[in-house]
Amino acid sequence: MLDGMDPLSMFAAETPSLSHSSSTGDLGRKRREKEEEEEVVGADFEPWSSKRGEILARFTTTEKLSINLFMGSDKGKAPSPGSSAVSEKVRTRLEELDDLEEGSQRELLNLSQQDYANRIEELNQSLKEAWASDQKVKALKIVIQCSKLLSDTSVIQFYPSKFVLITDILDTFGRLVYDRIWTMCSDPQPLPDSFTADDVNDTAKETCLNWFFKIASIRELIPRLYVETAILKCNCFLTKSGIQETLPRLTAMIRGIGDPLVAVYARAYLCRVGMEVAPHLKDSLNRNFFDLLGTFRQIHGDSVQNQLVLQRVEIPEYLTLYSPAIHWILQCVAYRAPEVLLTEMMDRCKKLGNNALLLNSVMWAFRAEFVAARATDFIGMIKDCDEAGFPKHLLFGSLGRSLACADPPESERLPILNEAWKVVTKIRSPQDYISCAEIWAEFTCRHFTKREVNTVLADIIRHMTPDRAFEDAYPQLQSVIRKILTYFHDFSVLFSMERFLPFLDMFQKDSVRVEVCRSIMEVFIKHQLEPTRDPVILNALLHVCKTMHDSVNALTLEDEKRSLALLINGFIHMVSFGRDFEQQLSFCVEARATFCNLEPVLVQLIHTVNQLAMETRRVMRGSHSRKTAAFVRACAAYSFITIPSLSSIFCRLSLYLLSGQVALANQCLSQADSFLKAAVSLLPEVPRSISVEGKLRSSENFLLDFINNFLATLLVVPDHPEHGVLYLVRGLLNMVQDYTWEDSSDAKVKVYISAMPLLAAMSQETYLYSIPKVDSNETLYGGDPKFIAEINKLCETLIGQVVDHLKVLGRDENVRRQGALAFSLFGCLLAHGDLRNNKLNQLAVNLWNLSHKHGNCDTRTSVRTLEYIKHQAKQPDMTHISDMVQRLALQSRT
Repeated sequence: MLDGMDPLSMFAAETPSLSHSSSTGDLGRKRREKEEEEEVVGADFEPWSSKRGEILARFTTTEKLSINLFMGSDKGKAPSPGSSAVSEKVRTRLEELDDLEEGSQRELLNLSQQDYANRIEELNQSLKEAWASDQKVKALKIVIQCSKLLSDTSVIQFYPSKFVLITDILDTFGRLVYDRIWTMCSDPQPLPDSFTADDVNDTAKETCLNWFFKIASIRELIPRLYVETAILKCNCFLTKSGIQETLPRLTAMIRGIGDPLVAVYARAYLCRVGMEVAPHLKDSLNRNFFDLLGTFRQIHGDSVQNQLVLQRVEIPEYLTLYSPAIHWILQCVAYRAPEVLLTEMMDRCKKLGNNALLLNSVMWAFRAEFVAARATDFIGMIKDCDEAGFPKHLLFGSLGRSLACADPPESERLPILNEAWKVVTKIRSPQDYISCAEIWAEFTCRHFTKREVNTVLADIIRHMTPDRAFEDAYPQLQSVIRKILTYFHDFSVLFSMERFLPFLDMFQKDSVRVEVCRSIMEVFIKHQLEPTRDPVILNALLHVCKTMHDSVNALTLEDEKRSLALLINGFIHMVSFGRDFEQQLSFCVEARATFCNLEPVLVQLIHTVNQLAMETRRVMRGSHSRKTAAFVRACAAYSFITIPSLSSIFCRLSLYLLSGQVALANQCLSQADSFLKAAVSLLPEVPRSISVEGKLRSSENFLLDFINNFLATLLVVPDHPEHGVLYLVRGLLNMVQDYTWEDSSDAKVKVYISAMPLLAAMSQETYLYSIPKVDSNETLYGGDPKFIAEINKLCETLIGQVVDHLKVLGRDENVRRQGALAFSLFGCLLAHGDLRNNKLNQLAVNLWNLSHKHGNCDTRTSVRTLEYIKHQAKQPDMTHISDMVQRLALQSRT
């Protein structure tokens, strides 16, 4: 370019003939080149695609934009037949490209940012459509026209976003050209992945050269540069060293761009493509960066300053436009670079007077370990920077990000924090302040004690409280909380910070406050391994849990309620006052008042108090003193008062029964009696259907399970002296009798059959099980004949009810249900009845025959039952059984 040659002539002069392969060098050089080419960009390199969205969102404008669209004809779409010489083809292509200049153009004015992006996307689609319809020259014209837009800085704030949109089109074009030439090389067989220029056929090489000739004939520098960069990868089809030779030339071309902002983004695009196609060619990346350093003086030149005045853009805002490009160039330069390169970069920064923009990008780009090791040097350079163009707090923010990922030398940590915080605390803008303080909060938590963290929190409160500035900084404040919780798991230390709870008070918005409290509780439950009684922790976490609880209202979803209750229950579970049981009960009383709107928490508190009563019993070894007896009665009273406040009826039933069992175990007979009577009186309120996981299900099975459990408990419950014999059993059976069961249900009869084993057990001289220090009916009645007579009378009534039901089923021809119930009653009589009674013996035989009458009984069960009866008949004094066996017959299904 410097000797006056035009780009096309220069390109043609550099191009090797198609018939010659690349020259060979010595073996060592080849091996070194092979190793370099095998170097690829790894997953540790942040791709451009991850930055694209951030740039589009950050650099926006409300100014109106304009765009020039090419509207020319498609003449020259087909090549001249029979023209094969390169010179002829070049002439033809030049004529076609001249049409771009001569064709009509349409300028669209007053476009919004979204309209502009839509137009660019339309051009991208037009490019693909033109390519698909074999209008390659039209496709090239679209790309050239789009590239020209990158020389326009009339709306300078939008330039980074414009760069992103336009380079998307260039990337598309580059892929299309490369794929076309690759396809031409695949005939007759595809190229290997690690192909060389020698493997490419002449037709593909000629096509590839044609593309480069077309691009070299573009008159304007910026479109020529961008379009050639877009197809840079295609050089590998021509010569082995094509990319290596082209990169320095393109780098030198950028020096001809006068606008420093346009030039820096051109360098960024060249580095991006270079990293994709030849990441091992570091020299080109470095050269681009060093050229960039030379353009910084232009920023303060008259042309740039005049442009900024015209567009009313301040210099700090203008400098931020450079950040994405410089960040990207430095990221490419610093990728897997040795530590010595950072030292060189720092030296160059110093020679440039510690340019803040450059220094910021250096700290972003290089590995955190390298930056942390030189943190003190960076602080010195930051202090020497001119703050007019780029605020120092942004530089300290970048340094803080590196120090959050890597540790500086231990002896330097406190001086680093002091120097950084001197700058941070002087920031006047609350938003700028909290953005920087959030970063340095992690450094403080990571390396220092609660004293330093408390100081940081106090400073944040001082800055963010005036004018309620904290309302605009909830994400950053939440981030500070998360960082503290990451490094402080000892909650006695955490809550001993004087400013921690006042810091929480800044979260005034309900949803945010609850989210913060939730994060605190999650960390507590995860890391608190031992139960605690520390009053500092308990008072603070009660406040935190109360905040979560008070957020519950009529609109709160059930899943949210369950989630909050789970966290609060985790806290309750970790509270223990050791042997100070009264203090534990007082805590539960306070918690009940605090968390009254969350039913799972109330259930947990009832379980906690019942466990407390049983723990007292264990400590006293079952022999209560006057004091402990009064305490366990207080526990029973707590449960009795709390259970009615629950909405779930089955939850109430099970807790009444459980609490009654606990009271009974602690010899609190009147309390146990009250629990059991409350459960019985609640049975009529049980609905016939309940919601299970959002679906309505019959409550019958749940109710039967509860009643069976209840009946098992009644064996050890002594009768009340004022209420008559078996008053609880009678009360339960009366409730079952009056309950509205399903029309087709046998549940009531099943309860009657289940009650018979209980009555049989009650008639024994010694009960199957008992509770220490509690006199059951076996002791109270001592096998009294009147008591046995009452049991027999009740059994006769139950059997009569079952038999009547079997007759009803027979009349309604429900033979399957009739057979199942008959066999169930037969089993009950066989196990618990006195079959020496002829009447009962005959009833058992009748029930057996009825259950097998229609062949609906399970044959295997019947056979095994009959075998058991025969075995029993062989025992002494079992002649009545052997007589019965003779009358039992098996009938097969008919």
